[in-house]
Parts: sequence; C-alpha cells; structure tokens
Amino acid sequence: MRPILAGLILAVTLPLAAVAQDAPQPTLAELKGSRPVVVFADDPEDPKFVQQMAMLEALPEELEKRRVVVLTDTDPAANGPLRRQLRPQGFGLVLIDVDGTVAHRRPLPTSVRELANFIDRTPSRRQETGSQRP
Repeated sequence: MRPILAGLILAVTLPLAAVAQDAPQPTLAELKGSRPVVVFADDPEDPKFVQQMAMLEALPEELEKRRVVVLTDTDPAANGPLRRQLRPQGFGLVLIDVDGTVAHRRPLPTSVRELANFIDRTPSRRQETGSQRP
C-alpha cells in the first residue's frame, strides 16, 4: 500500500509528516465516512499508475472538498485487505462511497475533474451539498 506521495497511506488533507511510517493497511469498514480512491497497479513504475498519481496530485483541494482519501497498492504479492476485497487486475482505480460501497471502477487513469463529477452525482454527495440535481 502506497500513499499519494510516499510509501504510506495518506489522506490528501494530511501533511506527509503526520502519517505513521508503518501504518497497517485499512479495511473498507475503517474508511467509512470518507471517500477512498484506491489506485492499484502491479508495479509503482506502471505508466498508468504514474500518470494517475500526477493527476491526483494536481488538484488536491478538489479531492479535499469531497473528503477523498487516496490510497495506493502497487504490491500484488502483499495481498492486503483492500486488494483481497476489491480484486483488481493490473492497473485500476476504485472509488468507495462514504457508506463503504464501491461507487465506481476505472481501468484507465482518471482526471480529478472526472472523479469530482462522478462524486458530485452520487446520492451521498447530493445530500451533503443539498443539491436536487439528478
């Protein structure tokens, strides 16, 4: 499991120094209330993974507004709880809603704008913002 900027789990809203070096990989139950975006790859040098991380790092304030926590997993051999539960195949991005359910899966890098638009259309986000738009 790798964070958005270094080798740890990292909430976009937390400074890197605030993250414990040997943090255990969380379960989906432990992440309820936030919107985890889990980025999987078989190797940290995967071009899709590198591109995805650059996209996420470009607009952290948009992710922060939506309570997004970015998690990465580039070690299939470790077979952590998120990898076992979400069963990725190669590169993949999985968005988990605040209730812990899988809201969206993408096999290709996704811009923050696309993620934000998808999040903003979910019932939980519409309820948070008071939006009546479908």
